Amino acid sequence: RNSRSFSIDYKNNCFQKDGKPFQYISGSIHYSRIPREYWKDRLLKMYMTGLNAIQVYVPWNFHGTVQGVFNFAGDRDLEYFLNLANQTGLLVILRPGPYICAEWEMGGLPAWLLQKPNIILRSADTDYLKPASEWLAVLLTKMRPWLYQNGGNIISVQVENEYGSYFACDYNYMRHLHTLFRLFLGEDVILFTTDGNTDKEMICGTLEGLYATIDFGTDTNITAAFIRQRRFEPKGPLVNSEFYTGWLDHWGDKHASVDTVKVSKMLGEMLSMGASVNMYMFEGGTNFGYWNGADHDSRFRSVVTSYDYNAPLSEAGDPTDKLLAIRDVIKNFRDIPVGPMPPATPKFAYGFVTLQKVGNISSLLDTLSPQGPVRSQYPLTFEEIKQYYGFMLYRTTLPRNVPEPTPLISPLNGIHDRAYVSVNGVYQGLMERDTALVMNVTGQQGDQLDILVENMGRVNFGSYINDKKGLLGNLILGNDVLTDWSIYPLDIDTAVANGWLQAAHSGSAMEAGDGPMIYSGTLKSTGLAWDTFVKLNGWTKGQVWVNEVNLGRYWPQRGPQQTLYVPGPFLSATQPNNITVLELERAPSHRRILFMDRPQLNNTGQKT
Repeated sequence: RNSRSFSIDYKNNCFQKDGKPFQYISGSIHYSRIPREYWKDRLLKMYMTGLNAIQVYVPWNFHGTVQGVFNFAGDRDLEYFLNLANQTGLLVILRPGPYICAEWEMGGLPAWLLQKPNIILRSADTDYLKPASEWLAVLLTKMRPWLYQNGGNIISVQVENEYGSYFACDYNYMRHLHTLFRLFLGEDVILFTTDGNTDKEMICGTLEGLYATIDFGTDTNITAAFIRQRRFEPKGPLVNSEFYTGWLDHWGDKHASVDTVKVSKMLGEMLSMGASVNMYMFEGGTNFGYWNGADHDSRFRSVVTSYDYNAPLSEAGDPTDKLLAIRDVIKNFRDIPVGPMPPATPKFAYGFVTLQKVGNISSLLDTLSPQGPVRSQYPLTFEEIKQYYGFMLYRTTLPRNVPEPTPLISPLNGIHDRAYVSVNGVYQGLMERDTALVMNVTGQQGDQLDILVENMGRVNFGSYINDKKGLLGNLILGNDVLTDWSIYPLDIDTAVANGWLQAAHSGSAMEAGDGPMIYSGTLKSTGLAWDTFVKLNGWTKGQVWVNEVNLGRYWPQRGPQQTLYVPGPFLSATQPNNITVLELERAPSHRRILFMDRPQLNNTGQKT
């Protein structure tokens, strides 16, 4: 066992594994975006492509959704994932954060950190550093036996993530993390940083004692990028920690695509220079549930449910032409495993399912918010109510008669992120962060005003990651500040899991109109539980559940994504499968959804 070592050879500018020169060819895969049942399949496909390593992010909020409680079971069983990789023959580059970006909700930071109103995230601020250190103590202690020199397969560990792109540039924070990582992982493991290809990012993101690596994609001059890495790390291996095989989509973007020829050509050039390369992503997977992140450059832009990323393995884990081209490049640099590439998982078009209306949100409050409302003179945020994801309903009454259309305004752009407004149960329209801060309302004094607010995913990159959700300030109707709110945290996921939303509630099925409504139906069992893709043609925007699993958000009107991936393990082959849809704006009169055998991730082909 003592013969096992993994280190940096500064004399020969390479890594050394067990005393011999070593070059890694790695791909990123996120266990949090792939059902556990498929981990082995995806890892095997990566191994058969010729990779000798994988790169893995650990999202703190995925394991620590509630403060002080750590969950490593089921889909969160990181050690099971590491073990599968080890059995498959793959080394691991671990990226434990505590911040990870990854287009993941809040960059992996738990939203409960925002209960401290003035917290400075990713800094030496005690409000942040204390809980972050507690999390790292738990995680890194678990990881230590998995280090290569301890008999495991982790060859290196990244400290923080592209810290140079963050405004704080707090060296005390990075020094503290360096000390913690050494304390929990020992002196032997390689600790490294990854930063973008600019001087500022490398200056703020690197630290003496942490090996500095760089990331860049196909739009970059390789020589210039590695010259920049050399300025910060004169000796040792050249490393591109994130070589972009594709890119992400926001709602309203065109579906990203990165040219296969460029990817394979550049990969070959870097490998022939002796560089170690990690491809980001190798399989992207899916932002199930509420886990998608968002960007905030000029305005808030939410990331779509699919994290397909135009990667070598598709969202459903299928080999693409890009994968075959990459495998052909890798063949020139190492012996790749003999044998066939595992095939694509079988897909099935189960066809149409017609849904029934269960009721509107206001009529289902007893079911969706069993603990009842929190009462407050002024609106409270999701974080103040400790409902971190999903939806909350804010209810008050109109303070006077408003016979003429009167503006309802969020003067400080406090709608985070989308608000669906009804008066006496009749849908009036919506307000949206950064884009629609005013709408007109009419009604009588005492009429019930319901505002359903959707958290569309917290910002995961840049200076605005302290992204509180809900109503972040007063709403004004005409000249009146609205007060005396009843705020209902909605636990739709529990209601779905318990089967409370399957039958139409008496009377409510007759309700006409638009606005937030719940629909349900059944996908009959066919004897098959194969992967499929659900398309909500003519539906507007919302959330879909299959059985008790939250598949994520749909928004075909905004696009580009038109279908949601439904992994076979989420389905039963022998029992009817319950489908639940929360439509926030308007359902089509046909109320049909379609299960197809292929994805549509771009806007083309709206009609089916």
